[in-house]
Amino acid sequence: MYAVIKTGGKQYRVASGDKIKVEQIAADIGQEITIDQVLAVGNGGDLKIGVPLVSGATVKATIVAHGKHDKVRIFKMRRRKHYQKHQGHRQQYTELQIGAIAG
Repeated sequence: MYAVIKTGGKQYRVASGDKIKVEQIAADIGQEITIDQVLAVGNGGDLKIGVPLVSGATVKATIVAHGKHDKVRIFKMRRRKHYQKHQGHRQQYTELQIGAIAG
């Protein structure tokens, strides 16, 4: 059984037992959360698609860790204008362990 969930402005296809990295969620490590924004639920050949959400469908997940992704380097330059700008960014994430999918 799998589900397509929406969190942090992005969509993820998850199955029971998967580990995914999503945008940071304000919760403690080890805490179990319920994701109720489920866009689709599939089981083999059977697929339920929501309009836009599947009613009554939920995904339970446990927070495994918080962290930061690798640094993304931004470099801007205008040729012949003596303009160069260096910038870096590290996006924070939350790692989830997907548990039960109900729907």
